[in-house]
Amino acid sequence: MATIVSYTARPRRLTQALLLAFAVVIGVGAYALVGLGRFDEVPADLMQVGVGSAVLAAALQVVVMWRTPYADPVILPLVVLLNLLGIAMIKSVHAANEIYGLRTSASADRQMLWGIVGVVLCLVVLVLLRDHRRLRRYTWISAVVGGVLLLLPLVPVIGDSRNGSRIWINIAGNSFQPAELAKIAFAIFFAGYLVSRRDTLALAGPKVLGIHLPRWSDFGPILVAWGFAMAVLVFETDLGTSLMFFGLFVAMLYVATDRLSWLVIGAVMFLPPAVFAATQMSHVRTRLTCWLDPLSSDNYSSCEQINQGLFGLANGGITGAGLGEGRPDVVPHAESDFIFTSFAEELGMVGAFALLLLYLLLVQRAIRAAVGISDGFGTLLAGGLGFTLALQVFVVVGGVTRVIPLTGLTLPFLAAGGSSLVCNWIIVGILVRLSDAARRPAARQVEGLDAPAAPRPAPEAVS
Repeated sequence: MATIVSYTARPRRLTQALLLAFAVVIGVGAYALVGLGRFDEVPADLMQVGVGSAVLAAALQVVVMWRTPYADPVILPLVVLLNLLGIAMIKSVHAANEIYGLRTSASADRQMLWGIVGVVLCLVVLVLLRDHRRLRRYTWISAVVGGVLLLLPLVPVIGDSRNGSRIWINIAGNSFQPAELAKIAFAIFFAGYLVSRRDTLALAGPKVLGIHLPRWSDFGPILVAWGFAMAVLVFETDLGTSLMFFGLFVAMLYVATDRLSWLVIGAVMFLPPAVFAATQMSHVRTRLTCWLDPLSSDNYSSCEQINQGLFGLANGGITGAGLGEGRPDVVPHAESDFIFTSFAEELGMVGAFALLLLYLLLVQRAIRAAVGISDGFGTLLAGGLGFTLALQVFVVVGGVTRVIPLTGLTLPFLAAGGSSLVCNWIIVGILVRLSDAARRPAARQVEGLDAPAAPRPAPEAVS
């Protein structure tokens, strides 16, 4: 005799609360260790950091219990831990620069402030976004907003060029990188557009060299996305951002159509502009040269950043120099572009792999939400946002380890910078909402409001 029993997903809010507490303890402990390593005493603001982190974690827990009770219990603890570890490392870099008489624009206090803003916006998303399917109504508005944000740095008055790339805007002395917000808008647009045209895009066209090409009538969307990516590459000289947007669209195309040919077509289309940038743009050409041979006598001075980063990686060894014991002051932009190198030096290869594991778990949870959602729009949106995080981590870590050339993207939640941190917290809010929809048992949503779950049939015994 066999018994068939129906199972109901559990909210697991207690699990999330325990993981959040664990993340706060580790993050605040890392902040204390940085002070002990640099100055042989705990930081004077340790109590404020600990209490503030606990309050924000409690606010996240309460709002999730209220608005998204079935959300994935692992996403928020992972992000809180990454954010606090980033603050601790920025504190270490800033302290090292002060000790050795160097100036730095980033500080742990400023990163804490941006972290608070990001958490507040995440809470706003969770409270106001009752149903992720509402975002589909703004498909074309998101496209316009994303395009405007992407091209804002080209406006003469507010556009700002730094380190060879024009990807910043400066208003009243405050700088912002609009591409970080544009990636959210484009993810919403791509999800809304592709879910309504996935059937026609999946139709195979002519076969060339063993690859099924799309029909010519369906080739328009990828050409538009390619044009935007190339505009960013040519006019803003930013290979990383153009790669991120075009890669996001191609990856979402693959998820929508399940056709490997889209990935091949995307790679082929992006290769010629990348070659053009490497040969014709001095900024990109220098990065390519530093990727190929940074230690040669001819390139050493222009490749100082990547060289010092490699030395920092080597100095870390297996277990690292210890928090607050490294020399990140010798690496330019060690708190932003090269923060992974700072971690690897002070935490060693073990700590570096632990960070990558945290990112892997975060991306896996996003993909898990994408698989579990019943509607196509949610699947594409969760998959696209998860891919964006994965691509940024790969591009940044691959750049500082010389797997690929440097691109200028920032490591999510760790690197100093308000634009990236705030926008990534918004992404987390959307992912938490999507994971709630994926795990909610037998739930119906009417006009964006959660309706009571339909009663499940009682377990039946079957002989």
